Amino acid sequence: MDRRMQLTFDALDPRALGTFWAHVLGYVEEPAPDGFADWEAALRAWGMPEERWNDGYAIVDPAGAGPRVFLQRVPEGKSAKNRVHLDVGLPGAGPRGAEPDRAAVRARAAELADLGAQVVREFDEPGSGYWIVLLDPEGNEFCLV
Repeated sequence: MDRRMQLTFDALDPRALGTFWAHVLGYVEEPAPDGFADWEAALRAWGMPEERWNDGYAIVDPAGAGPRVFLQRVPEGKSAKNRVHLDVGLPGAGPRGAEPDRAAVRARAAELADLGAQVVREFDEPGSGYWIVLLDPEGNEFCLV
């Protein structure tokens, strides 16, 4: 049974949103297919009209451990709360359940806000933990933990 997993986001601007999420996750743009110097060369060779080059965009974990993230263009903007969201830890953070470095999480939230995210609310609940809810540049909720 194939158990590969891909996360897919609907987006108004797949490349821009993908670039944001690559920064958040420490990912990179998916490399162009073999035989092509870059995606522009591949899309041009395949006869894809230039106005469709941003119909999709993929980012990948450079270590190959995490799932591929694919962003696909849709005509409508986000209109309701996410049914699924990502909880993103800090690079190099301790094991799950360890006491969080609140200052580091706040600093990361501020860094992501500089890239277009919006900080929504900070939670610090005994027994539940500490996290900050943010919106990505297109309004998708996610949490820094």
